[in-house]
Amino acid sequence: MTTYRNAGVDLEAYALALAQMREAVRSTFTEGVLTDLGSFGGMFALPRGTYREPVLVATMDGVGTKLKVAFLMNRHDTVGQDLVFHCVNDLLVQGARPLFFLDYLATGRLQPEVVAEIVGGMAAACREVGCALLGGETAEMPGFYAEGEYDLAGCMVGIVERSEILEGSRSIEVGDVLLGLPSSGLHTNGYSLARKVLFEQAGYRVEDWVPELGCTLGEELLRVHRCYLQAVEALRSQVRLKALAHITGGGFYENIPRVLPPGTMAVVESHRWTPPPIFRLIAERGEVPKEEMYRTFNMGIGMVAFLPPEDVAKAQEALQPLGWRASVIGEVRPGEGGCQVL
Repeated sequence: MTTYRNAGVDLEAYALALAQMREAVRSTFTEGVLTDLGSFGGMFALPRGTYREPVLVATMDGVGTKLKVAFLMNRHDTVGQDLVFHCVNDLLVQGARPLFFLDYLATGRLQPEVVAEIVGGMAAACREVGCALLGGETAEMPGFYAEGEYDLAGCMVGIVERSEILEGSRSIEVGDVLLGLPSSGLHTNGYSLARKVLFEQAGYRVEDWVPELGCTLGEELLRVHRCYLQAVEALRSQVRLKALAHITGGGFYENIPRVLPPGTMAVVESHRWTPPPIFRLIAERGEVPKEEMYRTFNMGIGMVAFLPPEDVAKAQEALQPLGWRASVIGEVRPGEGGCQVL
């Protein structure tokens, strides 16, 4: 007798995984959530009386090959946080706050305890930012993924008052400064290059203690993607924040120009801050050119805020109670677009 389980799909494991994640998911529910876990579709009621012209903003992303490090470490709670925080930061660039999040998890063989760990991380991150984990999809696809591996992606929807949308192309001017907000490390980008250099070329293992890092390599590579929600809210309440650039895939050269108006360019002065040791380790062990580093990684700056130079002191003062140390890393100059790193 041939069954679905014989073919590699274990419905009992799925039911167990659903039961284990139920409490974590429900813990994120906000007033807007109208459906429980297990519905065919999640329903969310928009806040009434809060917005005059509400605009919904949607973003979608994945964790990428950082998952390979999670597999090697057999640790799965951090990647769920990575995914949520990455999506929150992308919404912030438009001026939006998160409302709800949906995830997609696919694996070759469902392991309920691993699923619970991943979802637990996502739920913790959602609670931190006041975002509902509205639903998602967990797919078991035998023969498609290697043993013990999975893929993880998510979609987040946020909301912003139409008049408060951040549009750098309309507000940024020559002379505005770039205020760099520090990252926690690599975040979720550049891991294909980092893994090639550190594991294949340098011969490190995830359990190796690296004196320059003050921790094992695996611990460093699994540092959670920093969330900038509190920092951005503090800035918006005190200064004329004109635009934000989330430094993700493509580094400085691709992300910063996305918010610049015609006739301008950004000049970044790399001597103004010291990147965390992990970036120096990759550059030295892999003999990676400076331009390639700034094209691939965030180099210790996860978010760039554009503001008038006279607002810098107020911005730094606003961030201080949160423990954030931000510094001016460049300025907007006349040009034909693009970003130059000195």
